[in-house]
Amino acid sequence: MFDFLQDIFRKPPYPPQDRDEVNRLIQELIHIGETDDFLSERPGHPFNMQCRHIRARQIGTRLDELGGLELMLYVHSKIKKRLGKTLIAHLEYCWAEIGRWVP
Repeated sequence: MFDFLQDIFRKPPYPPQDRDEVNRLIQELIHIGETDDFLSERPGHPFNMQCRHIRARQIGTRLDELGGLELMLYVHSKIKKRLGKTLIAHLEYCWAEIGRWVP
């Protein structure tokens, strides 16, 4: 219940002019998680040599540029609610070494 109320009253950690882009990036991450996952057992398109989803890392880098760790944590909470514990753990590892992100 507390998380629900916190989400309602919490101010998003980005300026209003970035709202559409952030929402689009969140939806794209959800799509990636549902279709490809954020990690793979083998490298190869759409995964890099560390078996991390290339586009998900690009999105993480853009979120870091827009709002740093605070925005990445905000998006993380949105993705976790939608995709659950397993896929959020994969995203956490996928974003390793982006900005101040530490899985």
